[in-house]
This record gives sequence, structure tokens and C-alpha cells, in this order.
Amino acid sequence: MSETVVPGLERRLRAERVGDVMFDRFARGRYATDASHYQVMPLGVVAPRTIENANRAIAIARDEGVSVTARGGGTSQAGQTVNTSLIVDCSKYLNRMLELDVAARRCVVEPGIVLDDLNRQLKPHGLWFPVDVSTATRATIGGMTANNSCGARSLRYGNTRENVLSIDAVLADGTLAHFGQVNPDLSDIPDTSPLKPLARDLLALGAREADAVTEGFPQVQRRVGGYNLDSLMPGRNELNLAHILVGSEGTLGFSNRIELKLSPVLGTRRTIGACHFGSFRGAMEAAQHIVQLGPIAVELIDRTMLGLARGIEMFQPTIASVVRGDPEAILFVEFGEDEEGENLRRLFALSELIGTLGYAFDKRGAHWGGVVEVLGPNLQAAIAEVRAAGLNVMMSMKEAGKPVSFVEDCAVPLEHLADYTDRLTAIFTKHGTRGTWYAHASVGCLHVRPVLNLRLEKDVTAMRAIAEEAFALVREYKGSHSGEHGDGIVRSEFHEVMFGERLVRAFEQVKDRFDPKGLFNPGRVVRAPKFDDRSLLRYAPGYHADELTTHLDWRAYPGAGHGFQGAVEMCNNNGACRALAGGVMCPSYRVTREERDVTRGRANALRLAITGQLGPDAFVSDEMAETLKLCVSCKACRRECPTGVDMARMKIEVLAARAARGVLSGRDRFVGYLPRYAPFVSRLPWLLNLRDRIPGLAWLSERVAGFSAKRSLPRWRRPFREPKTPIGPETGREVVLFVDTFSRYFEPENVEAALAVLEAAGCRVHLPRPDDRPLCCGRTFLSIGAVEEARHEAQRCLDAFAPYVERDIPIVGLEPSCMIGFRDEIPALIRTEDARELASRALMFEEFVAKELGGALPLAPVGKQALLHGHCHQKSFALMDSVMAALKLIPELAVEPIESSCCGMAGAFGYGADTIDVSLKMGELSLLPAVRKAAPDTIIIADGTSCRHQIKDGTGREALHVARLLAMSVKANVKSASVKAAQTGPISAD
Repeated sequence: MSETVVPGLERRLRAERVGDVMFDRFARGRYATDASHYQVMPLGVVAPRTIENANRAIAIARDEGVSVTARGGGTSQAGQTVNTSLIVDCSKYLNRMLELDVAARRCVVEPGIVLDDLNRQLKPHGLWFPVDVSTATRATIGGMTANNSCGARSLRYGNTRENVLSIDAVLADGTLAHFGQVNPDLSDIPDTSPLKPLARDLLALGAREADAVTEGFPQVQRRVGGYNLDSLMPGRNELNLAHILVGSEGTLGFSNRIELKLSPVLGTRRTIGACHFGSFRGAMEAAQHIVQLGPIAVELIDRTMLGLARGIEMFQPTIASVVRGDPEAILFVEFGEDEEGENLRRLFALSELIGTLGYAFDKRGAHWGGVVEVLGPNLQAAIAEVRAAGLNVMMSMKEAGKPVSFVEDCAVPLEHLADYTDRLTAIFTKHGTRGTWYAHASVGCLHVRPVLNLRLEKDVTAMRAIAEEAFALVREYKGSHSGEHGDGIVRSEFHEVMFGERLVRAFEQVKDRFDPKGLFNPGRVVRAPKFDDRSLLRYAPGYHADELTTHLDWRAYPGAGHGFQGAVEMCNNNGACRALAGGVMCPSYRVTREERDVTRGRANALRLAITGQLGPDAFVSDEMAETLKLCVSCKACRRECPTGVDMARMKIEVLAARAARGVLSGRDRFVGYLPRYAPFVSRLPWLLNLRDRIPGLAWLSERVAGFSAKRSLPRWRRPFREPKTPIGPETGREVVLFVDTFSRYFEPENVEAALAVLEAAGCRVHLPRPDDRPLCCGRTFLSIGAVEEARHEAQRCLDAFAPYVERDIPIVGLEPSCMIGFRDEIPALIRTEDARELASRALMFEEFVAKELGGALPLAPVGKQALLHGHCHQKSFALMDSVMAALKLIPELAVEPIESSCCGMAGAFGYGADTIDVSLKMGELSLLPAVRKAAPDTIIIADGTSCRHQIKDGTGREALHVARLLAMSVKANVKSASVKAAQTGPISAD
């Protein structure tokens, strides 16, 4: 891959300071893919800081003879945001709402604003932009406008086109023009406006091609292919010139400002009916009848999708709550009228309709089925999450073949939906593959991706055959081949098949009138390459990964590195990791907005590196280290990425490979080998604590060891030492308490608190400690890539715990990162049954309390209000319910979880001089402001030692481990009992 094709372009962009300019191989590689199966290396990338910067960058590119491709979230599934161009990334800086008129229900935005971010700003005003695409957490309004996005509720709200009022755009010659509502005779456009001759030519074209448009454009709602010539036809009462830009894939101009039509937010009293069907065809036949009831959405999930969702941890509770039996398909039918009674009435009518169609839960075979009512808003939201993740659920298959997007956007009239799906399934079978169906049954636009391995020539050949046969089928039913996700490389080749030669020539004339020299995103609507050109595929001819040494267990995946390659390739680039709120993933991206610092960007860098596309030794290069530098190993991607890309584990492999080459800094050794030297240096805690007491020492530690002077270091304490014999009654419930390095040397009061709670519950507590030195889970060694040292520590733990594991005694600990290490990393380090047995018995302290001790703890009130911050690993392993359950045992205590991502400390990350600023910004996203707002008597709770440190440094408030709060409650109960006994006095013999 060449470094810079046009040297003058990079030089001028940097000289004129138009924003972040990136021409290095790693940056170009990160922008070479979108959510499609294509890969095209751009010339370079610029992230302009202002619209003026963006327009200037485009002008420089024009001067240099370079084309430009605008990009938002990079979630496009048709290959329209990859090109051999200068990429203009609008998502990092061009993300403001510029105007809001609540009364008129309109707003003006920059192109890079994310849909969910916009709707969060609109919600306090009772408004939203209702094109609710499944990628709402990362899709930008500019991108949605460019491909005329649709949403699950398009039955009610229409497509983006129906919700865009105007667009201010810069054209290929640098002209700025306002495209919006005008008189059909253009009389309100000044004769001096450069827009007038363009508009006149467009209307002339529309008039000339009116008959062809009437005959050739599919009469279905979901038609987003080609250019919107129908918006230019004569005889229209209204003319909005913006509509020719909507759906143009950024090929006609660059949007500066987009004016949107807003709608009142949906009411909270919606109803959903989950219509179960014993046959897939039955569901397809029912759709045309269901829409007559006036739902706002009818969404399909088929049996395969349900099965895959059951295998994804974050979706399991939802599936269990909603799905009855083993249906072939479910249609989720949503009613959203203003009146609650009306929604309930329609839900009742839905049940009657399904019964009238012959379905009942007491029947068998094809007519088994019925309606499960979903009335709770939380469960409704959970269903929406599953539906929105349909693509990623499909892509969670771990085999070499993947569901491939090329016929998934077809839309047909509802009366033909059952026959269409039957015949398309037969086409898949004919070519030796299968498909999974989901999405928008309400408008006849079902997403389906046949499973193919595009590394294989035969599967690429099959893709061509399936596409040609499928599109012929769609045309037979007078449907649309491009129903939602746009044209791009995937579908533009087939415009002539679907629209006819005359309309395709008209599309070319539109492009040439706007952009005669092909400045904007060439080849993505007209004059497109072949959609199966293997040189454009992500897995192009010659794609392979050389065998590489890996240290962890990747056997669930195919490919080199004993499956490491397959694990990396699980990233489908759909960008769920780019969410800016909710959940945890990806905390560093939420601060930097850099593609480099998101799970997708890191996975792309890894894939390109191990397949030799970034040059020799890229896997262990400094650029790779920089790519992973801000990954805080929060493990959120393990749970929240629907395809399970575990970047925390992948980072260990890179660190291990670099460590094998001797790339370990002094700070790395100081952090990683903490468990080894701590027993010795802890004998002089006062000496170690001088760093934060004597002026100048913090500055010196930053210069010498890289520990930021802005951050205090953990304070060494007199270490906890295990007693020689177990604590508690011999007949008590047996439990092992693992004392981690952090608790032992820095917060021994947490260990004492845990012991007090366990003793109060009558437990028999074992505290194993080998003779040589205390146990360690190996976490610190993994954080620097010292895998063999970590494996040694893990084996010591296995040996020490073996007698207890054999007796099925739970192993309980206090520090989330350590205890999750027993569940996650240790089985990946040591692939034995002993490691798996330990993992199954390793519990967080609060898990054990909630499961085993709830009724045995004598507790009393200790406060009224508490704020709870969850450690990232607790969230990743779905442990927050256990924390809440343990805290609910404390009488009269109301606990409110803080909706927070990573606290920003992440072990040693928060102490580094080179990462301190990002660490502090992570804390400021939500955690620290929430703590500051809390009343002085509100108890702050956090189980992670790093989390507590961040809270203390950032707010001055002390946060408590759950164990300490429970111990306080136990102590309060004892005190209360003593007071009552003193008040009662001795009982008289009389």
C-alpha cells in the first residue's frame, strides 16, 4: 500500500490547517472499509474542524485533481463510503445542532451529528427526528441524508427524504447553494443565483423523462435507488430541490447545513404484540393483513436469528421473556397512538386477527402460534435493541463463511412477500447456501444475507448468480432492488437492469450536470464498477494471514494464530462501538472521537497488520502500540459488541508479541511486577508514600517513571496478613476469600470488612496463602504482555484453590478485575479442566452475598441514599444485578446506579503521564459530574480500587466498596441490638 499518492495534497492540507490530516498507512487502512464487504484504500483522510475547513479541503482536493468522499459513521453497507479519494470525516467535529425552532418543529444541523445525539438534545423539547435507523447510535444525519435512510417506523414517518426540508451544499465548482422549497416555476430564485440555471436544467430533465420515471420507478415506499428524478417531474404542487440531493450518496455535492422536519416524541404507553408463527410463510402472508390495523412498525425476526440471539449474553434475558416455544418466525407489531386505550384496542384486534388467520398456541405444525403481549416500556426497549442489532446478530456466526449483504435491500409489494421469500430461499438453496430473514415486514423490505465465504472464487461466482436471479425476481414483482441502505458498489451496477437504459442515462446526466469532473464520490451511483470485482473486496485475491504465535485460547474461531485471525475478522465494521452514550463501549472513543480509538478501528488495524497489508512487522510496530494505547481493556466490547470482538484479549496478544521483543518500559515493569516486589517494599510504607507529600517528587516520578504528577499514587498501608487457621464456626457455610494485591497493600480495610460480613453470616472462611508469597491472579502481568509470568501466577492460584474447588467451595474476591480474571483470562491462559472448574466457582463478594447470605445477614440502616458506579468488568459480565441485590439487603437504603462508561482509571492507565488527560476526560463524561451533584449525605459506592481513586481525585468524595457498606450495616445492627438490650434491662424472675 503506497504511503502518499499525491504529495501536494497532504502538504497543502497541513499548511492550511484545515483540521486533522492523516495520510499514514494505519489511518488510511482504518478508513478503507465500511460495514460492507468492500475495501478500498483512500489517498488520505481529513477531519475538518469547521464547515469552512471542510469546504477549503474540498477546494484543495479539486485543485490537486483528487476526488472527495464524505463520511459520517462509516456504517454504510453498500460500499458507498469507501473510495480511492480524500476521505472527509464529518463525524469528529462537524456535529452541532445550529438552530432549533420548537414551535415550527424544525432544526438545522451540521452533517456529522449522530442521530441519537440529536434526539437526546431534542427530547427535552418533546421532539425527535423520527427516521429511527438501527444504527442510530453512530449514524450521522449527513450519511442518512446521503443514502435516504429509512427506519423501522417508516410506515408512519416515511424515509429521510420526507423529513428533510432543505440542504445548504457546496457544489463541485465551489459554489454554495441553498436547496429547498421553491415555486415550481423557480420564480422565487433570483436570476443572479448560480442555482437557477442548475435548477432549470434539472426541471427540464424531469419533464423530458417523466414518462420513463412513471413507468420505470417501482411503486413501493422503499425505493432509494438512483437519483430522485420523480422529485423533478412537472405537475407537482410542491418542489423541493433538496430532494435531488437526498439519496445521492454524496455524489452531487457536500452538505454544509441540513434542515430537518421534526415530530413529537412517541408516547410511553405504546403496545407491542409479538406474533408467533409455526411457519415462516405464514408470517409473510399475515403481514399484509396486520398493516391494516395501523401499526407504526411490523418487524420480523426468524428462527435462525432467534437462535443466534439466544447465544449472545446481552440478549438472552429479552428472548427468554418474550419468546414462547420455538417459532419459525415472530412479527413484532408496534402500536403508538396518543391514546393508551387505542393502543390496547389495536393490540386486542391483533390477537383476534391472528386467531382468525387460524393460529393458536394449542395447535401444532404450521398453525401453531399466537400473540404475546408486551406492555412494559423496559421490555419494549429491550426488544427494540434486539431488532436494531439484527445485522450484528447475524454476523455473530464464527465460521469462515459470513452472511453477505448484496440482495438484502430488496422491497416488494406486501401481497407478493410470501411468494418472494419462498422463491428467493429456493435460489439460495440452489446455490448451496442459506439466508437469515429479519427487519421491515411492514413495508416488504426484509433483510436477508446468504452465507458465503468471499475468500473463495466459487462463492464469489455464486454471489453473482444469486444477485442476477434475485433482482430478476424483484423486477417481476415490480419491487425495488435498493430499498434502504443505498446503492454504492453493491447495487449501482444493476440500475440498468432495474430501471432501464434510458433512466440510467438520465442519472448520468444528473451527475454530469452537478459534477462534470467527478469530484464527489465517483462510481457510487453511476458508472459503477462490477459489484463482484474481487480487487475491491475486503478479502481480495491473495488475502491471507501468515501463522503467528498466540498465547491465549482462540480455538472457537478459524484462521491463523490458532483462531486469532478469525476472532479479529468477527468485526463487521457496523460500528456499534461508536455509541456516545449508554453502555460502556468504547470509552476512549467517547473522549477522542478518533476512529483509531474505537474497537472497529483497532480491529481493522489488527486485521490489516496480520495479513501483511500494513507492511512488515506491523503487528508489533509502534504504530500498532499507538493504536491500542487508549484501549483501557474495559471488556465492554466482549459483551456490547454483538459479534463479540474482545479487544481487551486481543491487546494482550499484541503486548505479548512486543514484550517478546524486549519492548517493556520502566513503568511497565513497575506496574506489571507489583505483586513480586510488594511484599518487600511494603515493609517501609512511609517511605513509598513520600512521593505525594514532598514537593517535587511527583514531578520527578513523571520524568523518571512516567507517572503523571497530576495524579496521586495509591497509598501504601500495613498489609493484610492471612490468619493461619480458618475464620468462623466449623459448621458454617464454607467459602474461600481471595485477597488480591490491591486490597492487601492499599486498602486492607476492605478485606477486614468482608471478613466481618462473612463472620456475621456464620461462614467458615478459608484464606489460603502459599508459604513463599501471597497469591496473585496475574492481572498486572497481562497488562504489560508478560504472559508467561501471568500464567505462572495463575497456576499458583489453581494449585492453592484446588482442594477447595474439589469440594465445590466458592472462591470469593473483592476486586472485579481480579475475579473476572479467574473467569476469563485464566481459562484462556491455562486450557485445563481445573481452570474451567475454578472459573465456574469464582464469585464477586456481592454475588456470594446475594446468592448465599441474603437471609443470614443481620443488617441495620446506615443511610438513605446511595450512588453506585459499576466497574467495567462487572458490567461486561452482567454482575450489576448482583451488586444491586446485595445493596437492597440494607434496610431503608435507596440505591441509584450511575449511567457511566469506564471511570477512566483502568488500572495503570489513569496514572500515565501520556494518558492522564484522556483518563480525566473519561471520568468527566458522566461519573464525576454525577458524584459532584450528589447530596453530601449520599453514600458513593464503587467496587473497583481504581474507580474509587478516580472518584477521590476528581471530586474529593470517598467511595466505599460494597463490603465496607455491608460491614457498616452489620455493625449498626450490633449497636442497635446492644442499645435495645440496655433499654430492656435484665428480665425479672418474677
